[in-house]
Amino acid sequence: MSKQIVASVTKADLEIQTFRSGGPGGQHQNKTDSGVRIIHRESGSVGESRSDRSQHTNKRLAFKRMTETPKFRAWVVKKAAEHQDGQTLEAKVDEMLKPENLCIEGLDGGEWTAIPA
Repeated sequence: MSKQIVASVTKADLEIQTFRSGGPGGQHQNKTDSGVRIIHRESGSVGESRSDRSQHTNKRLAFKRMTETPKFRAWVVKKAAEHQDGQTLEAKVDEMLKPENLCIEGLDGGEWTAIPA
């Protein structure tokens, strides 16, 4: 089975914030913005890292943590479902809710019967 690209994430899709890490580590942590928080705007998932003194390492860790969140995984599953049929989820719902695809039923003397629109 060959791999397919279902969804791509670029820097434009992310909000990358840097901040001072704080905590033990002395003056270096108090002077540099080595903590990183990455927010994926579309899914709302957040990854954060402040464990390393290097901002680059923390950025890598924050991105990895962001991709492991349940919100991000749900977003990827949704994108995969859209990609499978070549149709967006909204388009599928619109198609299903067209009047010719709906059947309205009601109780008539204890029996369910179709009610004409």
